[in-house]
Amino acid sequence: MDNADVELAFDEQDLLPAVAQDATSGDVLMLAFVTREAVERTRETGRAHYYSRSRDELWEKGASSGHIQSVEEIRVDCDGDSLLYLVEQEGGACHTGYRSCFYRTIDGEVVGEQVFDPDDVYDE
Repeated sequence: MDNADVELAFDEQDLLPAVAQDATSGDVLMLAFVTREAVERTRETGRAHYYSRSRDELWEKGASSGHIQSVEEIRVDCDGDSLLYLVEQEGGACHTGYRSCFYRTIDGEVVGEQVFDPDDVYDE
């Protein structure tokens, strides 16, 4: 089966969830949404692109922070309704400064590593 045979099942808003996973360690780094254009740009550039629902715009991971995700492979689940980006992460994946967005337990215990200070990176 070649890439043309994989059909993606976008939802009513033309979005798919995409999980970014560290290709080396297997750590789950983040979950975001993608549009067709985000997937196309990711495939064209080799860098992760996502769609921000809150800002209603396409964005490249790391464009402002420098913490890019180089995509080694894109996998599609059995139903074609979610993606897995296997990535090489530079710096942290989370805008809060942690390596992974999944840095705490449901009880609030911090179990992840903060790898940068967001105040030093973002102008917000």
